[in-house]
Amino acid sequence: MLYWLAKQLAVDYSLFNVFSYQTLRAILATMSALSIALLIGPRMIARLSRYQIGQVVRTDGPRSHLPKAGTPTMGGALIIVAIAIATLLWADLSNRLVWIALAVLLGFGLIGFWDDYLKLVVGNSRGLVARWKYFWQSVVGIGAAAWLYFTAQVPAETTFFVPFFKMVGLPLGAAGFIVLSYLMIVGMSNAVNLTDGLDGLAIGPAVMVATGLGVFAYASGNAVVANYLSIPRVPGAGELVIFCGALAGAGLGFLWFNTYPAQVFMGDIGALALGAGLGLVAVVVRQEIVALVMGGIFVLETASVILQVASFKLTGKRIFRMAPIHHHFELKGWPEPKVIVRFWIISLLLVLTGLATLKLR
Repeated sequence: MLYWLAKQLAVDYSLFNVFSYQTLRAILATMSALSIALLIGPRMIARLSRYQIGQVVRTDGPRSHLPKAGTPTMGGALIIVAIAIATLLWADLSNRLVWIALAVLLGFGLIGFWDDYLKLVVGNSRGLVARWKYFWQSVVGIGAAAWLYFTAQVPAETTFFVPFFKMVGLPLGAAGFIVLSYLMIVGMSNAVNLTDGLDGLAIGPAVMVATGLGVFAYASGNAVVANYLSIPRVPGAGELVIFCGALAGAGLGFLWFNTYPAQVFMGDIGALALGAGLGLVAVVVRQEIVALVMGGIFVLETASVILQVASFKLTGKRIFRMAPIHHHFELKGWPEPKVIVRFWIISLLLVLTGLATLKLR
């Protein structure tokens, strides 16, 4: 909206041409989302507390979590609102990729909202039945993937690229692209949800990965930069740097209230939406493998659950004291802040590793 207004004013006042730069608008989107989150955060937390929408703590988990019972949750709505407003303010709304990103964010947010609502308001401990949750995630994920495929403008948008190799690309076709994109979007969504078990544990890496993917989005959308770095050129992808900036800003704003000891938890509404948004950007910029590297913490958390379940069913023994793996370290005696900060440090290193692939080609 403000970008459109700046374009109109630039016709008579050249000063407003500065808003044509995606880097500036990404910074403004970050600051806007952060400001929105900080502004409405206290009111949202107070309202959640008033309606007694509080966290339910597992009795079989770490005993240090028991005092968290009743902490307001569904705070992920704060993140979604901040991202949506900041993106609408500063992005080019004629860009189809912006609308796809927002649709995925809101779609998965609604699924998470309904799951949280059933658990916390209705009192159904199971929440949204797993098969229905995955069904609706699949509907949104496949819908977004099909939208991307059938509106693609160049072959690179539907080709699978391998990092470190300049000319290695596998044309996927409709079925291959939609399946891969679906797995990336839905898989990342659930991976972030599994990671969201400690104060600030999920949102910290999410902010870092969003920042890293924002760099790829900018580079992929710029013909000169994409050619220089030997990465796929995706027309229009540069506008997603505004979406990534908004995500990072909203995440930092949420972290202000979610840092240990948390005043609010994001719930499924935030975790599912954030993960899906990150997965969508990774698909658009054709960096699925790099995104899995940068989001290695999410991958590790998911793998720990899969291994734990498989081991118990096959051998009757558990690999970890508790899964996801962050609980394993808690039960080993690590204080919660130590687990969180160490996972953040690892996440930062993984994001830097992903960014390094820009030149290692």
